[in-house]
Amino acid sequence: MTDLSTSRDTLRQFIDTHFDHQVQTLARLVQCPSDNPPGDCAPHAELTARLLEAMDLKVERHPVPAAFAEQHGMRSVTNLIVRERFGDGPVIALNAHGDVVPPGSGWSGSPYGGEVRDGWLYGRGAAVSKSDFTTYAFAMRALRQLQSSGAPLAGTVELHLTYDEETGGMTGPAWILSQGLSRPDYVISAAFSHHVVVAHNGCLHLEVTLRGKSAHAARPDTGVDAIEASATLLPALYRYRDQLAQRPSQTPGITHPTMVVGLIEGGINTNVVADALSLRIDRRIVPEEVPEDVEAELRQVIEQACSSLPRISVEIRQILLARPFAPAPGAQAFAELMCREASAVMGKPVTPIGVPLYTDARLYSEAGIPTVMYGAGPASLLEANGHRADERVPLDELHKATVVVANTLLQLLTQPEKSLLGPTP
Repeated sequence: MTDLSTSRDTLRQFIDTHFDHQVQTLARLVQCPSDNPPGDCAPHAELTARLLEAMDLKVERHPVPAAFAEQHGMRSVTNLIVRERFGDGPVIALNAHGDVVPPGSGWSGSPYGGEVRDGWLYGRGAAVSKSDFTTYAFAMRALRQLQSSGAPLAGTVELHLTYDEETGGMTGPAWILSQGLSRPDYVISAAFSHHVVVAHNGCLHLEVTLRGKSAHAARPDTGVDAIEASATLLPALYRYRDQLAQRPSQTPGITHPTMVVGLIEGGINTNVVADALSLRIDRRIVPEEVPEDVEAELRQVIEQACSSLPRISVEIRQILLARPFAPAPGAQAFAELMCREASAVMGKPVTPIGVPLYTDARLYSEAGIPTVMYGAGPASLLEANGHRADERVPLDELHKATVVVANTLLQLLTQPEKSLLGPTP
């Protein structure tokens, strides 16, 4: 029987041997745009499927009905599932998303170049999270090679490659779970640094529309100016934002709730009193908060601020409510296993943290599935330039993350109960 140490050596040897191919695959994924918005991501899914099939992996394509995709802000979505069954045992899903935010300006090269410079691969999605398409796929391939050498593995590894994380995950992981396409026992979801993430913020998006009455600019007294009304609402919102700093989170890595007014649109023309103005608010919800209470509180702030504007009507619409990611039962032991494996490969302590953004991981955890976030990335998302110009991933970390994931899966596919109880002897 192959012992654990020999199995680890076999996994690393496969990953080492195929690492150039892994980097080339990531470059191909980055070179194919999958910006969200607009969210027309089915073409990228097809490219990904063909790349995986060229590696002799069997890919299931699960297109989301167009009407449902449109309802959730997407033009096209095809979720990919790859299942590798090694025998009877736990099902471990590896989830990463291929949709990315638009590149914006300020890049030193092409945002879709997939160029390698000084040990980093650059391009939109390189860190968030096309890198983990390859991290997870090549870890799966390494385990398949290990089994062919006679290692006794038991369980199933699945890739869940989805395309709507930037718009909330409802046509991605939530759809996969709701349709009964998978019900894993454990989930590793994409991260953006080499930490093991066990909690993250939730997010509330509200759209507020102020309605007045249009009038000719020569007779502004006959109209009701919606833009002027925003001068009352915005200071109230920013006072509320400043108060949030006095509510510290107890989760390491998360400071306090935050709020941003990210979009404002209004007016008809320069010579017309604005009859309407709309703005969108992003309110981050720390793990200790109750999302429904947060929404009620923010609505009250808006309504009170506008109560002194009797000629202005106010409409408030929820755009998104993503709940915080908090550990499901059994997640602590799973996180401890991931930290042990990461610490061994990284050569330094890797401990659980929380992050202030929100991701698809919450959807698996809400379903009661032990979930951790781990994948390729440097020490922090800021270093990776996530969602900024010159997004990048360090190739050394890409390699190490693949080894960590493979080793963690090895533990779960050999002695899952023992691996979740304590250090490997």
